[in-house]
Amino acid sequence: MSVDTLFALWHTLVDTIADVVPIAVIIFGFQLLVLRKPIPHLGRVIAGFLYVLIGLAFFLEGLELALFPLGKLMAAQLTDPAFIASVSHHSSLNWKDYYWVYLFAFAIGFSTTIAEPSLLAVALKANQVSGGTVGVMGLRVAVALGVAIGIALGTYRIVSGTPLHWYIIAGYIVVVIQTFYAPKIIIALAYDSGGVTTSTVTVPLVAALGLGLASTVPGRSTLLDGFGLIAFASLFPIMSVMAYAQLSEWRAKRASRSN
Repeated sequence: MSVDTLFALWHTLVDTIADVVPIAVIIFGFQLLVLRKPIPHLGRVIAGFLYVLIGLAFFLEGLELALFPLGKLMAAQLTDPAFIASVSHHSSLNWKDYYWVYLFAFAIGFSTTIAEPSLLAVALKANQVSGGTVGVMGLRVAVALGVAIGIALGTYRIVSGTPLHWYIIAGYIVVVIQTFYAPKIIIALAYDSGGVTTSTVTVPLVAALGLGLASTVPGRSTLLDGFGLIAFASLFPIMSVMAYAQLSEWRAKRASRSN
């Protein structure tokens, strides 16, 4: 490991400490000063915080060294007009010629969401409090599919040049309608699932893809068209989680009727 890598890892660790320490101060402060009760298993709690600090530092530095550069390079190469022209059979490019971009957007949206530590934390807690009713992997896959579909549709929106607000308005209309019919137990979790996707892993790669695509597609503005993919990544998981719950409820009713 080079000196530069160690130096970068040290800075990441310092930044992680600066992010986590305020959380620890608030938790310990309320426990000791407001509730006025000792912290149970103090040694295990302190060890857990140390593990979090070290693990996050290595995780973030690993992303910076490997995943982010590779993702940005792939986005730049796939959105390169020379590559698009090489796989196209048309003299003038249209939205159909960017199918590799849509496929990459779907794949990167799914894989980064599965890797999101915040989503894993929410899925584990949902599984615990629901007594196993909400499956950890089922929730993660449902959210990941929503993000994948949303980002793929968002890249199509950039290529086609259609207005962003029409997609968002239509999406939230679907969410509102689903809210009336989805199982009540899943509604709040579905809304939270849209927020946890816009975290450490997903945002940098998705933003790089949107900006790279807007900068290479003729007639697109980087400022006006390059942003907005994060909105798709937040909106579509809400729909996919409620759809997953509705499908599970329908299958359970069908099984009970057949018995």
